[in-house]
Amino acid sequence: MDLSASTVAQLLIPVEDLDRAVAFYRDTLGLRFLFTAPPQMSFFQAGGVRLLVGVPEPGQARQRGSQVYFKVADIHEVFRTLGGRGVEFGVKPHVAHRTPTTELWLAEFRDPDGNQLALMSETPKRA
Repeated sequence: MDLSASTVAQLLIPVEDLDRAVAFYRDTLGLRFLFTAPPQMSFFQAGGVRLLVGVPEPGQARQRGSQVYFKVADIHEVFRTLGGRGVEFGVKPHVAHRTPTTELWLAEFRDPDGNQLALMSETPKRA
């Protein structure tokens, strides 16, 4: 038995200030807030994946993180909406890869704790 048939159920995003992180993920990004649990964890739903946003226990080293890509239908509209809410993007949405039929668009940004986040959109290739 291995992980070949598994799906990702939850991702941990380490933060320093839980209240600030909740406001960012809920109010700025618009993710559905699920609940808060002790000692300092809050949970959000992003499609089929649950995000655990949490403050490490005292004395626990901050874990190295991965970049979280949020797949969206219209990257340009989400980019405008989040930019209007104060999200600072490193670059505007851009094509990162093309196939004969699709384009993969990306736009990277960070949360207030420096965690790497991105918007991702796969669209039919433009004529």
